[in-house]
Amino acid sequence: MKRRLVLLTPMAAALVAAGCANLSPQGIAAGNWEAFNRAQVDGLIASTGKGSAGYNAAKPPYVVFDWDNTSIFLDIEEAALIYQLENLVFGATPAQLEVALRRNIPKKDFLPAHNNAAGQPVNIDRVVPDIVASYTWLYQNYSGLKGSQPLAAVKLSPHYIAFTTKVRYLYEAIGDTFDHDTAYPWVTYLFAGMTEAQVRKLTAATVAWQLKEPVAKVKWTSPAALPGQAGVVSVSWKNGLRLQPEMQALYARFRNAGFDVWVCSASFVDVIKEISSNPAFGYNNPPERVLAMELERDANGVIQPEFRRGYDQTQGPGKTKNIQRFLVSKYGYGPCFIAGDSEGDQNMMADFADTKKVLIVNRLRDPKTDIGKFSAMAVQNHGKPDTRYLLQGRDDNSGQWVASQLHTPLGATQGKALK
Repeated sequence: MKRRLVLLTPMAAALVAAGCANLSPQGIAAGNWEAFNRAQVDGLIASTGKGSAGYNAAKPPYVVFDWDNTSIFLDIEEAALIYQLENLVFGATPAQLEVALRRNIPKKDFLPAHNNAAGQPVNIDRVVPDIVASYTWLYQNYSGLKGSQPLAAVKLSPHYIAFTTKVRYLYEAIGDTFDHDTAYPWVTYLFAGMTEAQVRKLTAATVAWQLKEPVAKVKWTSPAALPGQAGVVSVSWKNGLRLQPEMQALYARFRNAGFDVWVCSASFVDVIKEISSNPAFGYNNPPERVLAMELERDANGVIQPEFRRGYDQTQGPGKTKNIQRFLVSKYGYGPCFIAGDSEGDQNMMADFADTKKVLIVNRLRDPKTDIGKFSAMAVQNHGKPDTRYLLQGRDDNSGQWVASQLHTPLGATQGKALK
């Protein structure tokens, strides 16, 4: 067996080592924790974990972590999409890809913010023919699909730029225009034709690549030489996914203290299994402890562009439903600790009476949303030992936590606690 390179910075290694150590008076390694948050989680571990009087190994407490922008900086599903596009890692034929691209997407125009360069509206019927036409050319010419040309050669074609840009543009347009039930599963359908092993390999390669990328905004524009029906479109996103050392250490700390650790994510299940369990990435979460988006598979394990029948999406109310179905039914009680960052996590943060502490990674959420209100409660109740909600600051310029409640957006120089 080949040895895997462990992608831990010295700081991360120290924090993980501290999390793996036996329970000790100093508790969680300080890292960039906000001090009150750290003390509150330490207190939970001391009062509920295996060092406590009421601990029962047969009925252990358990905790639930969101993944994207909580356990890591940025979104592994989005990063995997970019890697998949740039390297043309697809298992679908052009006809299969068209089915995946159109799956459950209404025909109405996207929001005006996603008009093309000429100011004209775009919808699924205008952009999918362009994507399929370019993918058909790539499929017939790229040696990694059904052709004979190396990747470097096909990258010179306007079809490559048109395909990669318009797929990423479509992801953004769908997410902004339609509800979460429509938008969240869509990106997972692009794994159609692949196996779990292939998706996990793609995920590992994505992480290794992203850790070398700068934290920065990237913009793509489709080629004017190949406008197609949708015209010229542009899209931008944040690059530079980072592993979160404080979270790596906290996972280990909870496990060592006798807690079962679970991940509940709106990303695809095979992606989360890989990044959360691969020893190279420092979280060491067993793959069977993942609740995430599920798709249908054929008898050979090949992924189909269809959400798994009988399953709830692991976002919003669906996170609560999955925790109730798979965890409350198993343990007989709810999670004692939950961590998240977005509207997709707000239901599970509020729905379980057994939850003692909720850690919110601050991303300045809309104050009208529940998670925005929970964040405000965390600010108001900071310093009060009975508070349920804890707000943890982050600097998006570095991808690192900061030792306060403040969030600093990418490009900003000062942080703030609330939007």
